[in-house]
Amino acid sequence: MIAPRSIQAVLPAFKVNMGGILIDQALPHKRIDQIDPFLLVHHLEIHQAGGARAQDLGVPPHPHRGFAPVTFVLKGAVPHRDSTDVSSIVHAGGTQWMHAGRGIVHSERPPKEIAEKGGNWELIQFWVNTPAAHKMSDPHYHPLQKEDTPSTLVDQDRVEVGVVAGSFGSLSGPINTFTNILALRLNFEADGTVDIPIPQSYNGFVYLLDGGLVFNDQTSLQAKDLAQLANDGETIRLRATEQTRAILLAGEPIGEPLATYGPFVMNSQAEIMQAMRDYQLGKMGTLEEKFD
Repeated sequence: MIAPRSIQAVLPAFKVNMGGILIDQALPHKRIDQIDPFLLVHHLEIHQAGGARAQDLGVPPHPHRGFAPVTFVLKGAVPHRDSTDVSSIVHAGGTQWMHAGRGIVHSERPPKEIAEKGGNWELIQFWVNTPAAHKMSDPHYHPLQKEDTPSTLVDQDRVEVGVVAGSFGSLSGPINTFTNILALRLNFEADGTVDIPIPQSYNGFVYLLDGGLVFNDQTSLQAKDLAQLANDGETIRLRATEQTRAILLAGEPIGEPLATYGPFVMNSQAEIMQAMRDYQLGKMGTLEEKFD
Protein backbone atom coordinates (compact mmCIF):
# COMPACT_ATOMS: atom_id res chain seq x y z
CA MET A 1 0.00 0.00 0.00
CA ILE A 2 1.31 3.45 -0.91
CA ALA A 3 1.63 5.62 2.19
CA PRO A 4 -0.12 9.02 2.09
CA ARG A 5 1.80 12.23 2.69
CA SER A 6 0.71 14.48 5.53
CA ILE A 7 0.73 18.27 5.78
CA GLN A 8 3.75 19.81 7.48
CA ALA A 9 2.25 23.32 7.68
CA VAL A 10 -0.63 25.42 6.35
CA LEU A 11 0.60 28.89 5.41
CA PRO A 12 -2.13 31.46 4.61
CA ALA A 13 -1.04 34.00 2.01
CA PHE A 14 -0.80 37.63 3.10
CA LYS A 15 -0.98 40.96 1.26
CA VAL A 16 2.22 42.71 0.18
CA ASN A 17 2.73 45.92 -1.78
CA MET A 18 4.96 45.41 -4.82
CA GLY A 19 5.61 48.83 -6.32
CA GLY A 20 2.05 49.97 -5.70
CA ILE A 21 0.50 46.64 -6.74
CA LEU A 22 -1.16 44.58 -3.99
CA ILE A 23 -0.56 40.86 -4.30
CA ASP A 24 -1.08 37.74 -2.17
CA GLN A 25 2.27 36.27 -1.08
CA ALA A 26 2.34 32.67 0.09
CA LEU A 27 6.14 32.26 0.00
CA PRO A 28 8.46 33.47 1.51
CA HIS A 29 6.37 33.37 4.68
CA LYS A 30 7.14 34.55 8.18
CA ARG A 31 7.23 30.88 9.18
CA ILE A 32 9.41 29.62 6.33
CA ASP A 33 11.82 31.16 3.80
CA GLN A 34 11.62 28.55 1.04
CA ILE A 35 10.41 25.08 0.14
CA ASP A 36 13.52 23.98 -1.74
CA PRO A 37 13.64 24.31 -4.76
CA PHE A 38 10.72 26.80 -4.65
CA LEU A 39 11.59 30.29 -3.47
CA LEU A 40 8.56 32.52 -4.00
CA VAL A 41 4.81 32.34 -4.71
CA HIS A 42 2.92 35.52 -5.71
CA HIS A 43 -0.77 35.56 -6.66
CA LEU A 44 -2.00 38.65 -8.50
CA GLU A 45 -5.65 39.52 -9.14
CA ILE A 46 -6.49 42.88 -10.73
CA HIS A 47 -9.54 44.40 -12.35
CA GLN A 48 -8.28 47.04 -14.75
CA ALA A 49 -10.77 49.86 -15.17
CA GLY A 50 -9.56 50.67 -18.68
CA GLY A 51 -8.59 54.00 -20.17
CA ALA A 52 -4.87 53.39 -19.61
CA ARG A 53 -1.80 52.50 -21.65
CA ALA A 54 -0.08 49.14 -21.23
CA GLN A 55 3.30 50.87 -20.90
CA ASP A 56 2.04 52.66 -17.78
CA LEU A 57 0.92 49.45 -16.02
CA GLY A 58 2.53 46.29 -14.72
CA VAL A 59 6.24 45.86 -14.11
CA PRO A 60 8.80 47.67 -16.33
CA PRO A 61 12.02 46.04 -17.59
CA HIS A 62 14.03 44.39 -14.82
CA PRO A 63 16.77 41.73 -14.62
CA HIS A 64 16.96 38.15 -13.29
CA ARG A 65 19.82 35.70 -12.81
CA GLY A 66 20.18 32.21 -11.37
CA PHE A 67 16.64 30.81 -11.27
CA ALA A 68 13.43 30.31 -13.26
CA PRO A 69 10.57 32.78 -12.79
CA VAL A 70 7.41 30.97 -13.90
CA THR A 71 3.97 32.48 -14.52
CA PHE A 72 0.69 30.60 -14.76
CA VAL A 73 -1.74 32.89 -16.60
CA LEU A 74 -5.21 32.52 -15.08
CA LYS A 75 -7.26 35.35 -16.59
CA GLY A 76 -6.49 37.72 -19.42
CA ALA A 77 -3.10 37.39 -21.10
CA VAL A 78 0.53 38.27 -20.41
CA PRO A 79 2.76 39.73 -23.15
CA HIS A 80 6.42 38.75 -22.82
CA ARG A 81 9.36 40.85 -24.01
CA ASP A 82 12.99 40.20 -23.10
CA SER A 83 16.57 41.17 -23.85
CA THR A 84 17.12 38.12 -26.08
CA ASP A 85 14.69 39.65 -28.60
CA VAL A 86 11.94 37.20 -27.75
CA SER A 87 8.35 38.41 -27.59
CA SER A 88 5.09 36.48 -27.26
CA ILE A 89 1.67 36.59 -25.64
CA VAL A 90 0.44 33.76 -23.42
CA HIS A 91 -3.29 33.61 -22.83
CA ALA A 92 -5.42 32.31 -19.95
CA GLY A 93 -4.62 28.70 -19.13
CA GLY A 94 -1.07 29.04 -20.43
CA THR A 95 2.36 29.23 -18.83
CA GLN A 96 5.48 31.36 -19.18
CA TRP A 97 8.56 29.41 -18.06
CA MET A 98 11.72 31.51 -18.23
CA HIS A 99 15.14 30.22 -17.28
CA ALA A 100 17.08 33.36 -16.37
CA GLY A 101 20.49 31.66 -16.43
CA ARG A 102 23.41 34.11 -16.49
CA GLY A 103 21.03 37.02 -16.95
CA ILE A 104 17.99 38.30 -18.77
CA VAL A 105 15.94 41.49 -18.70
CA HIS A 106 12.18 41.29 -19.22
CA SER A 107 8.96 43.17 -18.51
CA GLU A 108 5.56 42.04 -17.22
CA ARG A 109 2.61 44.13 -18.34
CA PRO A 110 -1.08 43.59 -19.08
CA PRO A 111 -2.13 43.29 -22.72
CA LYS A 112 -3.12 46.41 -24.64
CA GLU A 113 -6.80 45.38 -24.80
CA ILE A 114 -7.16 45.09 -21.01
CA ALA A 115 -5.23 48.32 -20.37
CA GLU A 116 -7.41 50.28 -22.78
CA LYS A 117 -10.82 48.61 -22.46
CA GLY A 118 -10.59 47.14 -18.95
CA GLY A 119 -10.96 43.58 -17.73
CA ASN A 120 -9.74 41.00 -15.26
CA TRP A 121 -6.06 40.09 -15.08
CA GLU A 122 -4.99 37.20 -12.86
CA LEU A 123 -1.75 35.25 -12.65
CA ILE A 124 0.35 33.32 -10.20
CA GLN A 125 4.13 33.52 -10.34
CA PHE A 126 6.56 31.21 -8.60
CA TRP A 127 10.34 31.09 -8.59
CA VAL A 128 12.19 27.80 -9.06
CA ASN A 129 15.83 27.72 -7.98
CA THR A 130 18.48 26.53 -10.44
CA PRO A 131 21.41 24.36 -9.27
CA ALA A 132 24.83 26.03 -9.23
CA ALA A 133 26.02 24.05 -12.24
CA HIS A 134 23.40 25.76 -14.46
CA LYS A 135 23.05 29.24 -12.94
CA MET A 136 25.32 30.76 -15.59
CA SER A 137 23.92 28.87 -18.56
CA ASP A 138 22.28 30.67 -21.49
CA PRO A 139 18.84 32.14 -20.72
CA HIS A 140 15.82 30.77 -22.52
CA TYR A 141 12.07 31.29 -22.52
CA HIS A 142 9.35 28.68 -23.11
CA PRO A 143 5.79 29.90 -23.75
CA LEU A 144 3.12 27.23 -23.29
CA GLN A 145 -0.47 27.91 -24.32
CA LYS A 146 -3.42 26.11 -22.73
CA GLU A 147 -4.08 24.07 -25.87
CA ASP A 148 -0.47 22.82 -25.80
CA THR A 149 -0.62 21.81 -22.12
CA PRO A 150 -1.28 18.07 -21.71
CA SER A 151 -4.43 17.61 -19.62
CA THR A 152 -6.82 14.92 -18.51
CA LEU A 153 -10.19 14.64 -16.78
CA VAL A 154 -10.61 12.30 -13.82
CA ASP A 155 -13.36 11.34 -11.37
CA GLN A 156 -16.23 11.46 -13.87
CA ASP A 157 -14.79 14.60 -15.45
CA ARG A 158 -15.04 16.54 -12.19
CA VAL A 159 -11.29 17.25 -11.99
CA GLU A 160 -9.10 18.62 -14.77
CA VAL A 161 -5.34 18.07 -14.35
CA GLY A 162 -2.98 20.07 -16.56
CA VAL A 163 0.62 18.85 -16.63
CA VAL A 164 3.16 21.63 -17.15
CA ALA A 165 6.26 19.76 -15.94
CA GLY A 166 6.85 16.24 -14.69
CA SER A 167 4.27 13.51 -15.17
CA PHE A 168 0.79 12.51 -14.08
CA GLY A 169 -0.52 9.15 -15.22
CA SER A 170 0.42 8.74 -18.87
CA LEU A 171 0.92 12.48 -19.41
CA SER A 172 4.24 14.30 -19.36
CA GLY A 173 4.65 18.07 -19.23
CA PRO A 174 6.55 19.73 -22.11
CA ILE A 175 8.74 21.96 -19.92
CA ASN A 176 12.32 20.75 -19.50
CA THR A 177 13.83 21.54 -16.10
CA PHE A 178 17.32 21.22 -14.61
CA THR A 179 16.03 19.25 -11.63
CA ASN A 180 13.04 16.95 -11.27
CA ILE A 181 9.91 19.14 -11.01
CA LEU A 182 6.20 18.29 -10.92
CA ALA A 183 3.99 21.27 -11.82
CA LEU A 184 0.23 20.69 -12.09
CA ARG A 185 -2.75 22.98 -12.69
CA LEU A 186 -5.92 21.68 -11.02
CA ASN A 187 -9.55 22.64 -11.69
CA PHE A 188 -12.25 20.98 -9.58
CA GLU A 189 -16.00 20.78 -9.70
CA ALA A 190 -17.69 20.31 -6.32
CA ASP A 191 -16.91 16.85 -4.82
CA GLY A 192 -14.28 16.18 -7.48
CA THR A 193 -11.50 13.99 -6.09
CA VAL A 194 -8.02 13.22 -7.39
CA ASP A 195 -5.14 11.08 -6.09
CA ILE A 196 -1.70 12.44 -7.02
CA PRO A 197 1.48 10.37 -6.59
CA ILE A 198 4.55 12.36 -5.53
CA PRO A 199 7.99 10.85 -4.83
CA GLN A 200 8.72 10.97 -1.11
CA SER A 201 12.05 12.74 -1.72
CA TYR A 202 10.28 15.70 -3.37
CA ASN A 203 9.49 18.82 -1.37
CA GLY A 204 6.18 20.31 -2.38
CA PHE A 205 2.95 22.15 -1.68
CA VAL A 206 -0.60 22.74 -2.82
CA TYR A 207 -1.83 26.33 -3.21
CA LEU A 208 -5.54 27.18 -3.51
CA LEU A 209 -6.39 30.04 -5.82
CA ASP A 210 -10.00 29.90 -4.67
CA GLY A 211 -12.64 27.46 -3.40
CA GLY A 212 -11.94 24.78 -0.81
CA LEU A 213 -10.27 21.37 -0.58
CA VAL A 214 -10.13 18.51 1.89
CA PHE A 215 -6.64 17.02 2.08
CA ASN A 216 -6.42 13.24 2.57
CA ASP A 217 -10.03 13.22 3.89
CA GLN A 218 -8.81 15.04 7.01
CA THR A 219 -7.63 18.64 6.70
CA SER A 220 -9.75 21.46 5.25
CA LEU A 221 -8.00 24.07 3.14
CA GLN A 222 -9.41 27.38 1.96
CA ALA A 223 -8.66 29.98 -0.68
CA LYS A 224 -5.12 31.45 -0.53
CA ASP A 225 -3.81 28.63 1.70
CA LEU A 226 -0.47 27.02 0.92
CA ALA A 227 -0.28 23.47 2.29
CA GLN A 228 3.36 22.41 2.66
CA LEU A 229 3.76 18.64 2.29
CA ALA A 230 5.69 16.52 4.75
CA ASN A 231 8.18 14.02 3.31
CA ASP A 232 6.47 11.00 4.83
CA GLY A 233 4.60 9.32 1.97
CA GLU A 234 4.16 9.08 -1.77
CA THR A 235 0.60 10.18 -2.56
CA ILE A 236 -2.01 12.78 -1.66
CA ARG A 237 -5.78 12.90 -2.11
CA LEU A 238 -7.59 16.17 -2.77
CA ARG A 239 -11.38 16.54 -2.68
CA ALA A 240 -13.12 19.80 -3.53
CA THR A 241 -15.92 21.11 -1.31
CA GLU A 242 -16.91 23.58 -4.06
CA GLN A 243 -15.66 24.71 -7.46
CA THR A 244 -11.94 25.18 -6.88
CA ARG A 245 -8.75 26.12 -8.66
CA ALA A 246 -5.38 25.06 -7.28
CA ILE A 247 -1.81 24.34 -8.26
CA LEU A 248 0.55 21.62 -7.07
CA LEU A 249 4.30 22.12 -7.16
CA ALA A 250 6.82 19.52 -6.04
CA GLY A 251 10.47 18.94 -6.78
CA GLU A 252 13.75 17.34 -5.81
CA PRO A 253 15.46 19.67 -3.30
CA ILE A 254 18.73 21.19 -4.49
CA GLY A 255 20.28 21.52 -1.03
CA GLU A 256 22.88 24.16 -1.93
CA PRO A 257 23.80 27.43 -0.16
CA LEU A 258 21.44 30.25 -1.10
CA ALA A 259 22.16 33.95 -1.49
CA THR A 260 19.46 36.28 -2.78
CA TYR A 261 19.06 39.96 -3.48
CA GLY A 262 15.95 41.21 -5.25
CA PRO A 263 15.87 39.59 -8.71
CA PHE A 264 19.11 37.60 -8.28
CA VAL A 265 19.39 34.10 -6.77
CA MET A 266 22.92 32.75 -6.41
CA ASN A 267 25.02 30.67 -4.00
CA SER A 268 27.17 33.38 -2.36
CA GLN A 269 27.17 37.09 -1.63
CA ALA A 270 30.18 37.49 -3.93
CA GLU A 271 28.09 36.08 -6.79
CA ILE A 272 25.26 38.48 -5.91
CA MET A 273 27.65 41.44 -6.06
CA GLN A 274 28.92 40.20 -9.43
CA ALA A 275 25.34 39.92 -10.71
CA MET A 276 24.66 43.52 -9.71
CA ARG A 277 27.82 44.70 -11.47
CA ASP A 278 27.06 42.68 -14.59
CA TYR A 279 23.58 44.16 -14.81
CA GLN A 280 24.89 47.70 -14.38
CA LEU A 281 27.45 47.06 -17.13
CA GLY A 282 24.76 45.82 -19.49
CA LYS A 283 25.99 42.23 -19.56
CA MET A 284 22.44 40.90 -19.11
CA GLY A 285 21.31 42.76 -22.20
CA THR A 286 18.86 45.58 -22.53
CA LEU A 287 15.17 45.75 -23.34
CA GLU A 288 13.65 48.62 -25.26
CA GLU A 289 9.91 48.06 -25.16
CA LYS A 290 7.86 48.90 -28.25
CA PHE A 291 4.14 49.55 -28.00
CA ASP A 292 1.56 50.02 -30.74
